[in-house]
Amino acid sequence: MAALMGDDLDDLENLDEDLGRQRRFQGANAGTQKLDDIRGTVSKGKGREEKENSSPDMMGAADKVKAMGINNHEMRGVQDWVTARDDENWTLLPEGVVCINVTHSNLNQKMLELRFDLHQTIGEVKARLHLHHGTPSQSQRLTLRDGGVDIAQLDDDSKMLGFYSVTSGMFIHVTDVDPHSISKGGALENVNLVERYRMDEETYDKRKGTVREWIREQRAKDPDWKPPQMPGAQMANAKTKALPCTAADAAHIVVGSRCEVQPGGRRGCVKFCGALEGKEGVWVGVELDDPLGKNDGSAGTVRYFTCAENHGTFAKPTNVQCGDFPNELDDSDDDEM
Repeated sequence: MAALMGDDLDDLENLDEDLGRQRRFQGANAGTQKLDDIRGTVSKGKGREEKENSSPDMMGAADKVKAMGINNHEMRGVQDWVTARDDENWTLLPEGVVCINVTHSNLNQKMLELRFDLHQTIGEVKARLHLHHGTPSQSQRLTLRDGGVDIAQLDDDSKMLGFYSVTSGMFIHVTDVDPHSISKGGALENVNLVERYRMDEETYDKRKGTVREWIREQRAKDPDWKPPQMPGAQMANAKTKALPCTAADAAHIVVGSRCEVQPGGRRGCVKFCGALEGKEGVWVGVELDDPLGKNDGSAGTVRYFTCAENHGTFAKPTNVQCGDFPNELDDSDDDEM
């Protein structure tokens, strides 16, 4: 019995010595061993000689990265920077608060990361959503979605939001069941549906302090007076402006393309390019987006194209630039005929 107890004590002393030796080794090599042992080695099944003699095709992913001189610790830092710690973006929210994304059946816009208290009722959630998209509470049908899959219908206004196990990052889709909703048909997003205010000529002539009134005053003082010209990127040089434009000057003009006419940056569509009766050189006929022209596509007694009144203008090719010019409201000037 005594001999057995002595052997057990010897084994315990040897075990303690081995553990101490391992702790000292780990402490002395903590700076490198942590990266190599914990993150740097994936091919655990290979021996050292086998790994050194193995071909690149047989190496593990981490071994290839290590052979390139890239530290896995650095790669992890790059990964964290790219993902911006997406898994931690909700950790700072107060307890009982979730961030929800909201979509609407009549709107393209998404309402991202709206904060809701899980103790709010569905009725209170609808009342708040009404402030964002304009659909009254009684016309809303809410659907909880996660990853594009419908999870539940939030159809009980008396139940709390937390009853449906809502978590941050989920979507609430609002279906507007009102057939006469203000948001139907893009009325809240499509600016092209908004009617522009247009002032008739008679009303504008009666207004005081306008550019037109100032021009009348200047011409009353001097019948030969001409408005000053603003410099533009496509305006002709002062020495050659009076010369007729040739076909070479109009080489960049494409009939049917969008364009911008200087001066004033007026935008429209090219409808004609060629000679005008009684005029020298080449002229470009443009249908303007807004009534900033002086004709309806005709010059003198000849019609060259058709457009609405005051939407047509003829300009020199040097004053017209073709390209991608959206329909916008721009100012006008008198450097045209």
